[in-house]
Amino acid sequence: MNQKNETIKNMEEKVTGSQSLVRGLHLLDILSNYPNGCPLARIAELAQLNKSTTHRLLQSLQCAGYVKPALAAGSYRLSTKCLALGQKVLSSINIINVAAPHLEQLNLTIGETINFSYREDDQVILIYKLEPTTGMIRTRSYIGQYMQLYCSAMGKLFLAYDSSIKLADYWERNQNIIQQLTFNTITNLSIMQQELVLIRQNGFAMDREENELGISCIAVPVFNLKGKIQYTISVSLSTIKLSQLGHAHILKPLLEAARNISEELGWTDTNTPSI
Repeated sequence: MNQKNETIKNMEEKVTGSQSLVRGLHLLDILSNYPNGCPLARIAELAQLNKSTTHRLLQSLQCAGYVKPALAAGSYRLSTKCLALGQKVLSSINIINVAAPHLEQLNLTIGETINFSYREDDQVILIYKLEPTTGMIRTRSYIGQYMQLYCSAMGKLFLAYDSSIKLADYWERNQNIIQQLTFNTITNLSIMQQELVLIRQNGFAMDREENELGISCIAVPVFNLKGKIQYTISVSLSTIKLSQLGHAHILKPLLEAARNISEELGWTDTNTPSI
């Protein structure tokens, strides 16, 4: 084989290797949304690959220890090796050490599910969660879960306060994602614009059964040294329980926790917006 053919072969191998790597990572991303496992046919459909290619990639990931067969025949799920990797990433984020004491106190005060997140592109990712101490409702959310901005209380806060997000642009590039999850989900751009105005006026956001019937969320922003939103805290509880307790009962300790964390990040009253 001459040098030219050898060079071409090496380039083709690099392209094939890179393509397989990207596809494999995409499969991990898909499986992260199916903690109990996902059938091979569904994985292939979501990845837009044929079943044989998908199966080959899954076998490679299984050999590497990142994927394992699920209980249902022909299904796959992420392994605990992915969890260990995620925990290493989370442990490197010092914000957990800063926020945890305040979130734990909030959890004890309110007794309901506490969520803590930050934004990654057009989604929020849940990086800390505390289960209810007195409340009976347990939500389906989990640490590492990605949530859409338009239909979650925490996500709407970023739409309202993060100046780097232009609502019209966000709406246009997410048209294939924005959908009516429940009868309360906001899928109209004009209505969302009005919603964001109210959020900025009130200083908190609501998920009024927009993701899951029977479950409501109240979320508030956490600001950094520059007065920009960096994280969000939310309380999830049954809609019936929220109507019984009243918003004020939840908001007061929720805002206090957000203020305390913001202050540890360098935010002061002189920064805007206020908490």
